[in-house]
Amino acid sequence: MKVLLTTFGVKTHFFSMVPLAWALRVAGHDVRVAVQPALVPAVTNAGLTAVAVGSDVELRFPTVESAEHQPFGTIDFDRFYDPTVDTDDLIGMFTVLVPTYIASANDPMVDGLVDFARTWRPELVVWEPMTWAGAIAAQACGARHARLLWGPDVLGRALATLDERLAPLPDAHRDDPLREWLRWTAERAGVSYDAALSCGHWTMEVEPPMFRLDTGLDTMTVGYVPYNGPAAVPAWIAESRHDRPRVCITLGVSAREDPKQAAVDIEQTLRAVAALDVDVVATVSAAQRDALGAVPRNVRLEEFVALDVLLPVCDVVVHHGGAGTWSTALRHGVPQVILGHTWDAVLKAKMLEREGAGRYLPPTGPAAQTSAAVAQLLDSPAARERALELRSASRDQPTPASAVRDIERRMGVRPYPTPARGEHVR
Repeated sequence: MKVLLTTFGVKTHFFSMVPLAWALRVAGHDVRVAVQPALVPAVTNAGLTAVAVGSDVELRFPTVESAEHQPFGTIDFDRFYDPTVDTDDLIGMFTVLVPTYIASANDPMVDGLVDFARTWRPELVVWEPMTWAGAIAAQACGARHARLLWGPDVLGRALATLDERLAPLPDAHRDDPLREWLRWTAERAGVSYDAALSCGHWTMEVEPPMFRLDTGLDTMTVGYVPYNGPAAVPAWIAESRHDRPRVCITLGVSAREDPKQAAVDIEQTLRAVAALDVDVVATVSAAQRDALGAVPRNVRLEEFVALDVLLPVCDVVVHHGGAGTWSTALRHGVPQVILGHTWDAVLKAKMLEREGAGRYLPPTGPAAQTSAAVAQLLDSPAARERALELRSASRDQPTPASAVRDIERRMGVRPYPTPARGEHVR
């Protein structure tokens, strides 16, 4: 089976697709990964076959300042999971989201992706949940297509809520910005519109059951497996003793690569947490490191350590609510302090807090609140125990390898045969 995976040009979104891509490849399927040109090295570094489509685009993710000075300056799905949310607010969110992020990310790659799909003719297209260009390309070549999530299905839930709200309204009042954009974009690419373009023929969930949202969609599970790019175990992790609690502070790739995107004051946060009787490991860029100057002796600054390597030797992680950090911390049973403000970060933080394995704090709060939250989690055997229970729930999900069998059944494809010892497959 030919399988095309695709994501717009954000490295961390591609990282979430790598384990399934390799599971499909090992199962004998022909796999290509279509991305905007800047992401090609990330794909080839993962040992996968890249296809460059379209042109690069630089997305400006929302900052705390933008949220404070303009309506919908940030997109916080926590507000829209509330069943009492105002319909006009829900429409307003999509009205801002579509041109600012969805169209900006997808428009530069739609034509190139459609052209490649029509030439290569995959039977299945797997797209991450913001890359609707993948759905359009699948429709163009007659392929089945599915979304591979990297967090709770906030878009699926928001669209379901919007459908519920619009149903009783007269046609003239049924504003649906996302599907209107999908229709225009598909038609511009010479593709007929289909209702499945919005959420795929089915959805691949990665979250344990307690973190899933009710969408009414056809779903299957592909358990989360961390991938952080090329990585090595630092000598200090392999050799150091863990004599007192260790706290990881990491604010995501976007904040490291562009300090203007940082929502959290890294210096104040680092110094407040370091005042506790702990060892701190903070992942920072070279520029951030220079700006910090001298740091307390119990602080280690690292430009990069794979979280799958680092978090197993940490007792608490402080982070921005990014999908990879959240899921890796769940998988390793590490309590989390989430300083989130955008997309699904606030929703995830509040869900984790309700589960008793983390704390939510707004990123603009005083750093003393962050250090107090860290201390609280370190002093709570119940939080650690619940984090370990969530680790079991995360690891109990079907692996990408087993999920491939489900995909094959859905596609009506016979599994690649495994020969018996001494037998040859013809």
